[in-house]
Amino acid sequence: MLGWLLQKLPARQREKALDYLVLTRMDRPIGALLLLWPTWWALWLATADFPSWKLLVIFTLGVFAMRAAGCAINDYADRKLDPQVARTAGRPLASGRVTPREALLVFAALLAFAFVLALFTNALTIQLSFAGAALAAIYPFTKRWTYLPQVVLGAAFGWSIPMAFAAVTHTVPPLGWLLFLGNILWSVIYDTEYAMVDRDDDLKAGAKSTAILFGDADLPILGMLMGTFLLAMLFVGQRAALGWPYWLALLAATGLFGWQLWLIRGRARDACLAAFRHNNWLGLAIWIGIALALAVR
Repeated sequence: MLGWLLQKLPARQREKALDYLVLTRMDRPIGALLLLWPTWWALWLATADFPSWKLLVIFTLGVFAMRAAGCAINDYADRKLDPQVARTAGRPLASGRVTPREALLVFAALLAFAFVLALFTNALTIQLSFAGAALAAIYPFTKRWTYLPQVVLGAAFGWSIPMAFAAVTHTVPPLGWLLFLGNILWSVIYDTEYAMVDRDDDLKAGAKSTAILFGDADLPILGMLMGTFLLAMLFVGQRAALGWPYWLALLAATGLFGWQLWLIRGRARDACLAAFRHNNWLGLAIWIGIALALAVR
């Protein structure tokens, strides 16, 4: 798809543009979708209806910009680690097709674009955007000194939640922070599944993750985190007074979590990666539940 979009560029420029797009994972939208769904949860809940088109466009574009920026700074932080991991050795920065300076420039340009989008909201949202940028910049380096980088990722991926509430209501109510905490739990779940793919390589390279921290207790701990996330989302539904479509969506999410645990029962790499990607459907199911519950009020 990317090759088709870039086919009219001269060969040299086409190769460089493709490297930049791969650097920012535009060829793999799953990460952006995992950031998009919680953002949409928040927009719909903050509005208690279909959000304004202006905010929907701003936050949707912001999701893709910030996810792309996060990928660029992540590869910069891991430029010495990625060549040691089989799955990441071919990335543009790890293989030398993109320089560290270029990665930093891409990161800065995407942050600037996201900040321009924030300028079309309000003062509180703009103020919160600085914390979001800091979380995005800090996350990739946390795997050097803590076994909980997935928690920081959850905060970075979920920071759009308080921003969405601020953009709609000019404040961040308890419902917004409850949803934010729930998203951190969900991020730890799916990024632990993702980290299980690279666990052996990360151990050799000296990187840290929740997959390494949990060790052979990973499956029961993931099960407990899934239960806690579902409980948090139950409280979200109660506080937002959502109706039956939302509860059906939570029931579907419970089944999807069960399927993920079944997939990774043998801890095979491909199965763990499939379980990680499967979370896209869970996020979509919850958004559909929220949107329908608000629509039938």
